[in-house]
Amino acid sequence: MKVVIIGGSGHVGTYLVPRLVMAGHEVINISRNKATPYQPHAAWAKVQTVTLDRASEEAAGVFGQHVRDLQPDVVIDMICFTLDSARQLVEAVRGQVQHLLLCGTIWVHGPSVEVPTTETQPRRPFGEYGIQKAEIEAYLLGEARRTGFPATILHPGHIVGPGWAPINPAGHATPHVFTQLAHGEELALPNLGLETVHHVHADDVAQAFMQALAHWSNAVGESFHVVSPAALTLRGYAEAMAAWFGQPARLRFVPWPEWRETVTEEEARLTRDHITHSPNCSIAKAQRLLEYAPRYRSLEAVEEAVRWLIEHGDVKAP
Repeated sequence: MKVVIIGGSGHVGTYLVPRLVMAGHEVINISRNKATPYQPHAAWAKVQTVTLDRASEEAAGVFGQHVRDLQPDVVIDMICFTLDSARQLVEAVRGQVQHLLLCGTIWVHGPSVEVPTTETQPRRPFGEYGIQKAEIEAYLLGEARRTGFPATILHPGHIVGPGWAPINPAGHATPHVFTQLAHGEELALPNLGLETVHHVHADDVAQAFMQALAHWSNAVGESFHVVSPAALTLRGYAEAMAAWFGQPARLRFVPWPEWRETVTEEEARLTRDHITHSPNCSIAKAQRLLEYAPRYRSLEAVEEAVRWLIEHGDVKAP
């Protein structure tokens, strides 16, 4: 098939585009610049890149038509963040594409009532990002059920892999937290360290997109969580990473109002976002309907990313 991927040079596209090429698909990557993927792969030599600035093209009302002009059988949208963007794309490719797959987020849920959270639980998103993604999901699933539009939404957790810093045991993304654990230094965690984060390796997200393509009849009109088999508590995460470095975990637990004063404003904002959500999502539906089988557990995915950070000097390990 001819597959157009919008934003294919990012975290997930680094792994997804080579998978698509190796599966025999013709791949066109739409990017706003000549960004290179995080990991090199010979498959990229067979990929056509089209440079488009989505924001300006949408403002002019022509982005969707430009996608349609590429005559795709499948469109994979990695960077749809507003309902208007989704609507413009759907109206442009309606009647032409066999499948539209969109990258969502587990942030569509907001706080959980029961865990692990399933896809059927009522949405209670907060924050602009989660609210917009929930609106996009509701629109696409509504179009699928009312008009038969072939849409699928995949909701990743905290995407991790070599080339960028993972969400760390303090709930933000500053690599120095891993340096502290590597040297056996004391690490302050907010509250009791029992909030959760739920990672997923970028290649496992790519796998899920491939599985959704392969299981078209099960995937169309549905949304799926794409995360590792289990979430991590901040405390357990810190203890496991300290042990990985061969160090005891020296943890101190600090009430939120005091803890936020120990970090930067941006770190506090990220941590607040993560611990307020405390995601813990089920992958049972994706396993059952898509045969999704993540290769990485949360810690394995993080460890691979931290090895890269050590090799590039962003984490200092003994």
